[in-house]
Amino acid sequence: MGNLTEKVHVLGLSFIEFSGSEPEKLRKIFDKTGLNEFSWMDDSNVTLHVNGGVRFISNPTAHPPLQRFRNVHGRGVSAIAFMVDDSEHAFALALRNGAERAESAFYGLRAIKGVGESFIYFIDAEEEQALLKRFSFFQQLKGQTNYLKIDHLTHNLFPGGIQRYKDFYNRLFGFTSLRSFDINGAKTGLISEVVANESRTVIIPLNETKDDKSQIAEYLRDYGGEGVQHIALLSANLEKVVEELSAAGIEFQDTPDTYYDLLDARLPDHKESVEILRKHRILLDGGEKQGGGYLLQIFTKNSIGPIFFEFIQRKGNDGFGEGNFQALFESIELDQERRGVI
Repeated sequence: MGNLTEKVHVLGLSFIEFSGSEPEKLRKIFDKTGLNEFSWMDDSNVTLHVNGGVRFISNPTAHPPLQRFRNVHGRGVSAIAFMVDDSEHAFALALRNGAERAESAFYGLRAIKGVGESFIYFIDAEEEQALLKRFSFFQQLKGQTNYLKIDHLTHNLFPGGIQRYKDFYNRLFGFTSLRSFDINGAKTGLISEVVANESRTVIIPLNETKDDKSQIAEYLRDYGGEGVQHIALLSANLEKVVEELSAAGIEFQDTPDTYYDLLDARLPDHKESVEILRKHRILLDGGEKQGGGYLLQIFTKNSIGPIFFEFIQRKGNDGFGEGNFQALFESIELDQERRGVI
């Protein structure tokens, strides 16, 4: 295994790659989400979608690793790209510490195997600039910026997966655990542990189901195994984002009206308009019991197969809506009941 004391230093996320057999559906979703589209100069089917610090790439090509991904999962997150100081050194170090080499897909980047059939790319600043320049007119990007960055992304895992991927991310990248949750709905439940790099620029909640009917179990069935369940995009004005996305046709998870009826009692010192939150179905969490400050968040319905998006605004709180987990879980259960899953 070599010397395990030195680990890959992850600076942040460069991009997230999606793959599916119907790329036009992905492009439509990204467009509704407010991302600007750019085409790969060598293959117009490969597209880059950008807004602020968020970059998604849709890659439907027949490159063998991507074809294998689609054969197993159909559509979803086929890779995440970690920014590093030196990709060659990072790749060699990851292999020395036990990573499994992956066949690089399309971009010529070094890659290892990640969750499910997905990859983790290593990309340094020089490679990132070269990659972005391969997309037509990227340098002419203009327009509004709704998103500051990717706040976090989750992994849905089989039983035992939390410990397995907690060890994986620690052994290779030095990720540490930030917190853990145990969530119980009326009929289903899940457990979650959040891991992150030292600078908290890459944050990954690891989720396991507690039964065979929870949202995690449903995801594992629909997706054909483990993978990324949702991606959270950070915004400075969530109300504006929700208004724009709703107008564009994005559908959000419902939240029980009783959630808003009880909000002032649960968070007595918040300064938000409950009626505005109720109107847009935005969730609020934080307060002294959650480390101070507040955060606002909202979740879409399933958008790309069983994958959905979260939109979040932080007002001095670095949590994940722990106080909202119960309400969210109950709202997802309500949606599952309507669809006859539970």
